[in-house]
Amino acid sequence: MELNISTLSDFVKNAYILFLKGLDNVPMVVRDSGLFRMDPIPQHTGNTKEYSEIDVQQYARRKAQSAQAERARVVQGYSKIGSLYRVALDIGISYEMRTQNKYPEVVSKLTNLGSQANNRLELDLTHRITFGASTSYVDMDGVTVDITVGDTFQLFYTLHALKGSSTTYRNILANNPQFSKGALEGMEKLVVENTYNNLGEKLTLAHDILFSTDDPNLVNLVKEHLKSTASPDAINAGVVNVNQGKYKHVIMPRLATTALGAVDTTKAKYWGLASSVGSQAFLGMAEEAHLKVPQEGNNGEEFSTDDWNFGVRAGWFIVIVSGNWIKLSKGDGTA
Repeated sequence: MELNISTLSDFVKNAYILFLKGLDNVPMVVRDSGLFRMDPIPQHTGNTKEYSEIDVQQYARRKAQSAQAERARVVQGYSKIGSLYRVALDIGISYEMRTQNKYPEVVSKLTNLGSQANNRLELDLTHRITFGASTSYVDMDGVTVDITVGDTFQLFYTLHALKGSSTTYRNILANNPQFSKGALEGMEKLVVENTYNNLGEKLTLAHDILFSTDDPNLVNLVKEHLKSTASPDAINAGVVNVNQGKYKHVIMPRLATTALGAVDTTKAKYWGLASSVGSQAFLGMAEEAHLKVPQEGNNGEEFSTDDWNFGVRAGWFIVIVSGNWIKLSKGDGTA
């Protein structure tokens, strides 16, 4: 692509095109997965927002003749506050790049700038699950991120509390088996027996998402279990795959990573089930990724270096209120 650099305004127009190309090149796997609920946050509405569970009893009660009907039990469950933060990155386009036919370098810089904020968003969303067996983690900026849910425990835990009942529940599969037919049935049993509302009533909450890392063996195994069918001429002709069409398989390429985004093979076998309908995970989006450009008079051109400075800016918060909608196995065989 040839860049028009005769004027700053012409260059900026081209920069926008390259930036948007970079945005489009980032697959928003986790943001669009159904695991997180999107909540646009308007400007001038503060930098925090509280989310709460509200549960109403599920079953009507008998009413005797002329007797007063019982009031439905309503329990406000746990709450969690999300706090906005911003991300940013700047690049400089040098005078030499603009005037010495270094178009590939300029194109690469501006296209990459378009991807960097969305890459960080995907990483931050994913790491709520990656580090979900802990109460916090230290991100790549050295900031300690509190990732507890409303009952003050980690997202994946064996004794989650309910606000209106002494019942507890777990959402991490015992012994953390690797994915298999038996392990999937064990996870489905965990869904059936450990999904409650805050009144201690069993919730029939459909878990429609099967998520996993991008480990090739794990991905292929999941696909075999979800999609395989027997040929009409095969020995097993007529055998029905009971899992076909049951789950949406979400492959999370950053699930098995460190806080810095490097490969973490100890998490390569992570997998689990989640409910898109019952999700209590929220992405508060206050500032979509956008390009900050130099303009005449805004110091976008550095006097001493002659660089034209461009930047990406975005802002959001991530908050998970409870863990009743998601179940995990680390796949490492730990108790």
